[in-house]
Amino acid sequence: MFSKLSRYRTVPDMVSPDARGRILPAKGVRPLPDTPGALEHTVDSGDRLDQLAASYYGQPLHYWHICDANPLFLSPLELLGQEPVTSTHFPLTTAAKDPPWAALIAALSAVNGVRDVTVAEDVELVPQTQTVSGQQVTVIVERFARAVVVTYHRIDVQAQDLAALIAARGFDVGPPVDRGRLGQSIAIPAAVSG
Repeated sequence: MFSKLSRYRTVPDMVSPDARGRILPAKGVRPLPDTPGALEHTVDSGDRLDQLAASYYGQPLHYWHICDANPLFLSPLELLGQEPVTSTHFPLTTAAKDPPWAALIAALSAVNGVRDVTVAEDVELVPQTQTVSGQQVTVIVERFARAVVVTYHRIDVQAQDLAALIAARGFDVGPPVDRGRLGQSIAIPAAVSG
C-alpha cells in the first residue's frame, strides 16, 4: 500500500523471482515523467531535498519531483553534492625536479577509503623578464601547475588527512578543492501534479 503522495502508487504491480527462485510481489518500472518548464536552483551548502521541495512546492514529501527532473544523478545525495564518495583536487608545488609521483600515488592508494588517485599537470606559457647579455628581455617560460585528484569515501578518510599525507611525501599542498555540486544548478520542475 502506497500513500497518495508516493511516486510508485500508479506503477503497475507485477511478480518477480528472487535468487532462491521464490515468486515475490513487486512493482514495475516507473518511467520518468517529462519535466517541462523547469526552474533552476543553484546548490548551496546545507541544501536538503525536503527543504527545497517545501520551498518550491509547499510539500517536503514532493522531493522526488526534483530527483525526476535531474535523471543524470543516480542518488539524491549526489544531486546536492553530499554523496559519501567525493573527489578532491589538491594543488601541489615541489622543489624536486622530478617529483616522486609514484611514491605519492602508492601512499595515497594504500589509504583505506581511497578509490582513485590521478595526477594533473598543466603547463602555462608566461612572459618573464630576464637579463641576457646585460639587457632586459622578455622571454616565455613554462610554469607548471600540478595537482593530485583523489577520489575517496568521506566516512573512511578526510581531506585534511590526505593533505597531511601528501605533505609528508615532500610536497607543499595548497587548499583542497572539492569537485562537488556546490554553486552548480539543478532543475526544479515548475509544476507538480499528483
